[in-house]
Amino acid sequence: MTPWVLRLIVANVVVFFLEASVPGVKGWGELVPALMLVRPWTLVTYMFLHAGAGHILFNMLGLYFFGPRLEVRLGGSRFLALYFTSGIAGALLSLFTPYVPIIGASGAIFGVFYGYARFWPRDRIYVWGVFPIEAWLFVIIMTVVSLAGAGGFGERGIAHFTHLGGFVGGFLYCQWLERYATAARFRAKATAAPPARSADLDRWRRIRREALHPVNQEELDRVLGKLAAAGASSLTADERAFLDRFSRVSGGDGGNGGVGGSAPN
Repeated sequence: MTPWVLRLIVANVVVFFLEASVPGVKGWGELVPALMLVRPWTLVTYMFLHAGAGHILFNMLGLYFFGPRLEVRLGGSRFLALYFTSGIAGALLSLFTPYVPIIGASGAIFGVFYGYARFWPRDRIYVWGVFPIEAWLFVIIMTVVSLAGAGGFGERGIAHFTHLGGFVGGFLYCQWLERYATAARFRAKATAAPPARSADLDRWRRIRREALHPVNQEELDRVLGKLAAAGASSLTADERAFLDRFSRVSGGDGGNGGVGGSAPN
């Protein structure tokens, strides 16, 4: 059990008992899609309300079985973002049934199902604990069932549009996350300093410490210590520039360098 999966399960169970014992909780927190602009909090609160023990049991089992591995893969903050993005997307797609009150974490859980199937599509899921099915096919079947239900061919009393919205939200968030990660890798590659040549390393190590100002001596000791401990790839562009400036000074006129690493005129 991972931290946020546990917290979400606890929160859902606590609200379930609160809903059963305090009149008005359900009416305050349920989502009526047509009223979401005047009751915006219900975009979130509806996810923590459930219609009965079977309803919350199904959702929490889904979160328990599929959530922890996904949280470990994404990290806590991104897992929460996926969860709530999917739940809110489910609420928005429920506008197709504008006056039907909606409760339940199913939209968010369906987003978790999608995220799991995206990262581990070949993992086997045992439907009702008996029938093995791969994760990618499970998502497709659940999507078809939800589409059929949204078209009026499924079981009544189930928020099929919310389920579809959960899949849509999970898909969009994972797409964004993938593009964000790709862009971050590109930025890191673009800003990465080129590998140091052996000639650069020799030149940096030959800097005459005694020729520098005491402030620059301290900085030189720090940067050379970092170079020795972690290699040239650990140096920032500013640290490389510092070494380049003073290696030229030491190899040239032997000036003492300016305070704070400024090159002499």
